[in-house]
Amino acid sequence: MAAKQKKIIRVAVVQLIGGQAKPGPTLASYGINMAEFCKQFNDATRKERNGDIVPCVITTFSDKSFKFVCKSTPASVLLKRAAEIEKGGKNQLTDNVATITKEQALAIVKQKKEDLNAYDDEMGLRMIAGTAKQMGIKIKDLDLTPVLNSNKKKDK
Repeated sequence: MAAKQKKIIRVAVVQLIGGQAKPGPTLASYGINMAEFCKQFNDATRKERNGDIVPCVITTFSDKSFKFVCKSTPASVLLKRAAEIEKGGKNQLTDNVATITKEQALAIVKQKKEDLNAYDDEMGLRMIAGTAKQMGIKIKDLDLTPVLNSNKKKDK
């Protein structure tokens, strides 16, 4: 006989600092055991991601149990770290706050690969380049001209 499925009450996304989560107002409204969540989260993120911002998807079930999945650090944080700046530019058209290399951007793509909605590194690079452009960060030696798909049929 199959085990009875738990009913999902809520799915929430929070951004916490790796290895430093504490019970408090951020977690209070999710209906979970905050101390147990913080213990599990801190244990999972303490070694590799201590101090980084960690997006976390928390699924709460009807019996007050929970499960969580940690995602990769946001692209904007990784771009600021690569460019060694505190914050991005206010106006993307006029502000050029930093320049990074294509290799640095590819390293960010590789770091975020599992969370990006891209088929390959080239498409992931275009996504990261879009975020960088919005922040006023330029990427050296990157051509962002649209790639035409030769498989599409031309309309007659």
